[in-house]
Amino acid sequence: MTFCIGIKVAQGLVGLSDTRVTSGTEYSSAPKTTVIERKRHSMFIMTSGLRSARDKALTYFNELLEAEDKYFSRLYIAVNKFAEQVRRVKNEDQQALEEGGYAFDLTCIIGGQFEEDTEHKLYMLYPEGNWVEAAEDSPYYVIGAPAYGKPILRRVLTYQSSLEIALKLVFLAFDSTRIASNDVGYPVDVVYYEKDSYSLTTKRLEAKDLRPISNWWQNVLKRGVSQMPSDWIRSIIH
Repeated sequence: MTFCIGIKVAQGLVGLSDTRVTSGTEYSSAPKTTVIERKRHSMFIMTSGLRSARDKALTYFNELLEAEDKYFSRLYIAVNKFAEQVRRVKNEDQQALEEGGYAFDLTCIIGGQFEEDTEHKLYMLYPEGNWVEAAEDSPYYVIGAPAYGKPILRRVLTYQSSLEIALKLVFLAFDSTRIASNDVGYPVDVVYYEKDSYSLTTKRLEAKDLRPISNWWQNVLKRGVSQMPSDWIRSIIH
């Protein structure tokens, strides 16, 4: 299982991905976020699905960037080119995967800004190679294990939220998922992008770095439950 989240707000982009890789009962750690920066081309790619498909598609894409990056004036062009590599891998590997009892699975969150983009962009790319773009009324994507972190996003996040609030929310969405799923865990990779900066900041955080915040949030929830109005309960228990 995987947890990757990308948020687009007016001020920029933030994202977070876990690094836990599960194989049977064994756990290991591997990055699920790739950052690419070339002059005024800044983008990140987060992936959920088959590790082999991810690695192969990224290898093909990096080769393409070496030859053609100067022709990618907008992020959607790069997204289309990456989608072509995903389809290429699917065509090459799908039959062998199915014979081995696996389905081709690779879903991606891609964000960033290129020199002719009027603003930063955020996309979700499906295994078939088609994509959708985040908008003001739907400013985030979650892939892998999406259900547990969405409630707080839907209650709190708006397109006008600050980047600081967005950073807080990506962690709380991850923390909710980590508690609910053993297949999602530390360390996490965080990406941060300010609009029109053409520069991505990345940071890896371990459990010890965020444990105080996780404990604080748990205590807030406990206090909230104990302080919740209970007039409506009296008709049930009395």
